[in-house]
Amino acid sequence: MFSKVNPTKKSQFLEQTKALREERAHDKLKHDAAIVIQARVRGFIARRKFHRDICREIDDILEVPTDPGADYKPKLKPALEVYRAIQKFFFVFDKDRDRGKFDYLCKYLLASMDTSADNMKVCYVCLVLNKAVVLPWIAQIKEVLWKCCSFVKCLKAEYHADMKRINLYLTMLITFTNAGGWKVLKGKLGETLTPGMNQLCNNIMGHLNTKGLYPVLKGLLAQGLSRTKILFNPATLSAIVNLSLRPLIASNFSENLMTVFILHILSVPALLHHVDVNAGECLNVLITHRIFKRALDLLTNEQSTRIIFNSLEGSYALCLLANLVGLGMVEVEGLVENTQSFMSVVIRLLESCKKYVLNKKSNLTNWHPILGWFSQKSDESLNAAMPHVKEQIKLLWSEKMIRILFSDLLTYVKVEKEQSSAKKEPSPSKNILKKAIDKASSKSTGAKIKLESPLARTTCNTCALFQIMMNTLSQLKMDILSGISYNQVLLPALWKFLCDLGPNCGLKVFLDFLNQTPNSVIHPIFSLLTVFCEAATHYIVTLDDMEMYERQKMFKLEDYIKMSKFLNLFVYRVTWHNLIDLKSLESGESDVYNGAHNLLLLLYERDCRRPYAEKDHWLNRDIKPSSFLKETDRDRAMEVLVKKTPFIIPFAERVKAFRHRVRIEKESLGLTESAAITPQSTLITVHRSRTVEDGYRQLAQIPSQSMKGVIRVKFVNEQGLDEAGIDQDGVFKEFLEETIAKVFDPSLSLFKVTTEQKLYPSSTSFIQENHLHLFDFVGKMLAKAVYEGIVVDVPFAPFFLTQILQHHQSTMYSPLDELPSLDPELAKNLSYTKHYEGDVSDLDLTFSCDEDCMGRLETHELVPGGKAMPVTNENKILYVHLMAHFRMYRQIKEQTAAFRRGFRSVINPDLLLMFSAPEFQKLISGDNTDLDIQDLRRHTRYYGGYHNSHKVISWLWDIVTNEFTPQERALFLKFVTSCSKPPLLGFAHLEPPFSVRCVEVSDDQDTGDTVGSVLKGFFNLKKKDPIGRLPTSSTCFNLLKLPNYQKKSTLKDKLRYAITSNTGFELS
Repeated sequence: MFSKVNPTKKSQFLEQTKALREERAHDKLKHDAAIVIQARVRGFIARRKFHRDICREIDDILEVPTDPGADYKPKLKPALEVYRAIQKFFFVFDKDRDRGKFDYLCKYLLASMDTSADNMKVCYVCLVLNKAVVLPWIAQIKEVLWKCCSFVKCLKAEYHADMKRINLYLTMLITFTNAGGWKVLKGKLGETLTPGMNQLCNNIMGHLNTKGLYPVLKGLLAQGLSRTKILFNPATLSAIVNLSLRPLIASNFSENLMTVFILHILSVPALLHHVDVNAGECLNVLITHRIFKRALDLLTNEQSTRIIFNSLEGSYALCLLANLVGLGMVEVEGLVENTQSFMSVVIRLLESCKKYVLNKKSNLTNWHPILGWFSQKSDESLNAAMPHVKEQIKLLWSEKMIRILFSDLLTYVKVEKEQSSAKKEPSPSKNILKKAIDKASSKSTGAKIKLESPLARTTCNTCALFQIMMNTLSQLKMDILSGISYNQVLLPALWKFLCDLGPNCGLKVFLDFLNQTPNSVIHPIFSLLTVFCEAATHYIVTLDDMEMYERQKMFKLEDYIKMSKFLNLFVYRVTWHNLIDLKSLESGESDVYNGAHNLLLLLYERDCRRPYAEKDHWLNRDIKPSSFLKETDRDRAMEVLVKKTPFIIPFAERVKAFRHRVRIEKESLGLTESAAITPQSTLITVHRSRTVEDGYRQLAQIPSQSMKGVIRVKFVNEQGLDEAGIDQDGVFKEFLEETIAKVFDPSLSLFKVTTEQKLYPSSTSFIQENHLHLFDFVGKMLAKAVYEGIVVDVPFAPFFLTQILQHHQSTMYSPLDELPSLDPELAKNLSYTKHYEGDVSDLDLTFSCDEDCMGRLETHELVPGGKAMPVTNENKILYVHLMAHFRMYRQIKEQTAAFRRGFRSVINPDLLLMFSAPEFQKLISGDNTDLDIQDLRRHTRYYGGYHNSHKVISWLWDIVTNEFTPQERALFLKFVTSCSKPPLLGFAHLEPPFSVRCVEVSDDQDTGDTVGSVLKGFFNLKKKDPIGRLPTSSTCFNLLKLPNYQKKSTLKDKLRYAITSNTGFELS
């Protein structure tokens, strides 16, 4: 029926149909695209025209001048017309493109507000009276003001142009949030409208606050105030502060808004400082609205406090504290009325900061100029403001603040003083019973102050505040202590409080608390003791002898005696009874123990240098000297006591302990015959003419263990031949004495002498080659003498002994105390400067020191830039201490360090902790007491025919005991032992023992006190009197070689001549 279709034609047909269909679809797409493009273009053109029309309209209204610097005085249009133009303008508003127009819009609106009630039609705010547009107008003014805030947030106050814009926007915010300045409200109409307008302003402020006004103001304040020189003028700063208060006032100081105000405004660094300096009238506003009291009320609320502290980074919590302190000092009435609340808030803020304060540097810490090492990353923008924050915080320990915080205590002391002075002298009474009662009452030891009393609570709580201040504000601790200690009334008042707690300054009170709960010192009474001890230590350190002993500033000498007795007992009982963990005591973690211990040490060291207490005042009678050594070895509490307060043990017992520990150390190192069959020894060969050089060459580099062992010496004489000697440690003693005598000779330039002939390192020792190595060697040799119990007559300057013991590194050490021992003239001049009552700058001093260094004048700066830094009344205390420190420490720092390093390589530094500087001198050179001849005689050995009952020996002891002066007895001892002072523990400990030899018997014939030697001595009595010979000695063996004189007068004359002229010294 149908013809068959050709497949090829079919295919061609389908392809043509498909191509036509695709072409139609493509044409449709092109058509649609053209429509879209046309629509977009027409839309763009229309919008552009619309925008131009709106801009032309707003430009016509604003009348923007062509010259940006020209005064802006627009012709005001009806407010409704302006409102509608702004509505359109905001419809097309672009923040970046239209900011210039927005600025002129703000200027126009401000100009419209400058019109009077007679021309209300052009005043922008009068639209609030137009019911038709009032609601959209309110929305519009809110939008205008928030745009001002948004622009403020983006501007940089350091740029002048931006600062001008900031002032413009602030003026807008100030103007439209307070109806009080609106001119249109002046007159009768204004009285009717003002309440409503005020309500409108409050509504606007509420809106701005909701949008984020306070963060904007905080950023602006931080930007302008967190720098060395602030960017705001007084008007700008006043505007910001007033603006920040308006939401609070509008909300009647609601809790939520007060929280926001504290978080964002009161935490701005040094805000109150800058307000006080630059915008004082704002302070009156803050005082009028009692912001200080309201802030305290909020911050004492637990929940509010938690919110604020969780929101504030540590540094800003510190800034909040600083501003609260500054606010309290200007609102004094509020501070006095709310002292306890204020202290509670300050403690909480400090505890909030302390959570982030660490004791040492680590990878997770940052340095904070007030808090020290801080675990939070601090805002670098705050660094410039920190000096001002410091000044605010320092008000916490100002005299005014101290008098407010301690008002109860100061009142108590004042009343007590008045009552004491009001008591009249009792008239003579014959009534014996009445006298007895009066006497008993005068000795009453009852406590005047009870811990439950309000006085005790307020005083202890205030001290707790100061303690946490010192622990948290670590970099201001010295300033805090200065504020407390140099206050003329506080330290004596705290001391009075302690004395009135009961017997021994309330010792029982403290111990009872610790007995009830060991290791717990949370009661504020411990804070009081801590603060008193630390402040008293800080104060006493700065006192010179005139102030402490003659003038007796602040404390009497009897106060120091009473104070030291209490502290001595407190430290002893706390340690001995383990009332505070011994680990805490050793590591220094206990504030109260550290404070008491440091003050006790300071009082003891002052007494050592210039006594004010009885000789046995420091000893503790609860410790039995007989069991001291055993308890030290087995009782850890006693070991801690010996380290912390060695002076509670008699000096002789401590010397025994020192010898005991040296002996134990020798045994542990195998250096004694009992510990080893052949003890380790070192042999050195020394030429007589090169004693120091050969000794240094052979001993300087040997290990410290070998230095502690036996050192045998072989001398080579002037002819180069080995000397024969009896090596019973006497030859080493001779070498040691010769070496020490030479190295301490000032002519060698290693050491100098003071005016009192006391030795100290020379600052010009560098003229000797390897002078520091020589000091190291000298330290080792002196330590070897002490280690072996060999006394050497080497008197050191007290300040040098202090540096060897490293007491100068203690915070209780003052270089002024020991300066007179080095340079009395300089000490006198510095004392004059310190007490100079006029303007010390008249003396024309600087923080530098001139030194004559071998004919060349060198100037040393006491501080960097010291040559250009004048000494003033404010820094003169620092100057005198730095000058003394330079003279006694910095000039000889390297020499002293080398000497100390050598000394401590032989003697364990822990062993030296048992001794004060004067005691250390005794350990080196023996005791200062008069020679005990009976003790010497009991421990004397005789050779060559002499014996204890020999006629010559009897004459000898009689002459030395009864006919020699104490000075001659000292010369006699020096003649035979090389040291004028007896051994510390008596002659039983003299090594080698003292011996007397008859010179008629040669050394190789000595057999001791045998019957034969006694008979030989007896027959020698008939020999010719050896009047041509003098007594001689071998100090290396502590040996007196005494001729067998026939007359007592001959013996006395010869012996006196020998000891006074040093004639007759010879070698064995």
